[in-house]
Amino acid sequence: MDQETLQSELEATGELMVNVEEFDVPLELHLHDTEIGTEQVTLDLSDGTLTFALDSITGYWKHYHSLADYGLE
Repeated sequence: MDQETLQSELEATGELMVNVEEFDVPLELHLHDTEIGTEQVTLDLSDGTLTFALDSITGYWKHYHSLADYGLE
């Protein structure tokens, strides 16, 4: 995954969902608790810190919360 692309998408939307090779479920990244470095991503959680390789991200998408986010009001 490209660091600049991921960072700009996170800044544009405030949050992203990502698929990471090591995990069976997607992770939710927020602008306020995520640091995207050149080689790894650090996610501050309420009970610790999770780090994983930037290259292990296989996909990302904007996280929607409501029907209005999808244009389905």
